[in-house]
Amino acid sequence: MRLDAKALRYMSNEDFRVLTAIEVGSRNHDIVPTPLIAQLSHIRGGGVNRYISDLVKRKLIASETNSKYIGYKLIYAGYDYLALKTLSKRGSVVSVGNQIGVGKESDIFVVAGENEEQVVLKVHRLGRQSFRNVKRKRDYFRQDQSPSWMYMSRLSAMKEFAFMKVLHEHGFPVPTPIDQNRHCVVMGLVDAFPLRQIDEVGEPGKLYSRLMELIVRLAKYGLIHGDFNEFNILLQEDGTPILIDFPQMVSTSHANAEYYFNRDVDCIRTFFKRRFGYESVLYPKFRLDANKEFDLDVQVAASGFTKKDQSQLETYMEELGERKNEGSEAEESDEQPSDEEFVYSDDEGNDESDNEDKASGDEQVDDDNSDDDDNYIIEQDRLGNTVRRRRTPGDDK
Repeated sequence: MRLDAKALRYMSNEDFRVLTAIEVGSRNHDIVPTPLIAQLSHIRGGGVNRYISDLVKRKLIASETNSKYIGYKLIYAGYDYLALKTLSKRGSVVSVGNQIGVGKESDIFVVAGENEEQVVLKVHRLGRQSFRNVKRKRDYFRQDQSPSWMYMSRLSAMKEFAFMKVLHEHGFPVPTPIDQNRHCVVMGLVDAFPLRQIDEVGEPGKLYSRLMELIVRLAKYGLIHGDFNEFNILLQEDGTPILIDFPQMVSTSHANAEYYFNRDVDCIRTFFKRRFGYESVLYPKFRLDANKEFDLDVQVAASGFTKKDQSQLETYMEELGERKNEGSEAEESDEQPSDEEFVYSDDEGNDESDNEDKASGDEQVDDDNSDDDDNYIIEQDRLGNTVRRRRTPGDDK
């Protein structure tokens, strides 16, 4: 998903007040009604409708209709802007550069931080991998009285930043944590390559030992990475491994700690045998080598990422793993867009048409939901209110 921050500089404080109002209203409403948006944003009169219309045209929010009213919901693009606005105020992100990576659950960008230093912005986008399930059961978490995708993305970012900060403070080879807001994490830029991109190393046995020692060292500090593989290990020129991606990290006191520990070990053994033709009979075992000596898991809990947050995120990760195993190999290999990316997938490469729309100044209302009912039109009346009416023969002329 693109992160186009060009419009950020042209947005007013009122635009962000409306975005924030929709974010707050989404805690109790799947679709936030206009009167509630006006109340939360403290924008009196009919002025709120103009700001809502602008945000819809910029595709930062989406309009939806239920049986009672027309309302609006925040989508990932709008959530991106709220996070970037906050990070910009703090000086953590000054400008946004190129995208350097894309994962099943995140996008990675190079950005300029304080003093124009290049840093990394990781945007968590949970839900993208399971798009088919989201399409079929749009309110997957709400059916079980659980949070939305954006809330889960926020928890994922909070967890990653908390673990990265604790690990960095205790000398583990991880990127330097800089800042976090909502679903975004800012970290130092590491001059290294993903292990999956490396076809040959001088001493595979030495690297194998370093990685196994890192798994054991984490366990002695009370932590298990949970996704320790070639995709989440960077290798510097001098052969130093850098560990990234911590949303699946768990405590050694977790009920399934031994399973996660052994899975991390097996991932490295399998990769080294397949890629480098290296196989060793020596490898760590949870019951023998994972003797806890420090309590970094407790320190993470004290940092603000609570057991409740951890439980919610673990439930998501477990469900994600089950759905991944149920899918075919073809489905697993396809990069699935998030819900909002699918709706606006035709935006890629259409910058010229977007500029023409902005230049014309024509009023547009996002009606992506019209596919469900072509007999209705969503438009604005003379007072600027968004209304929904039945289509007439004259509308087709």
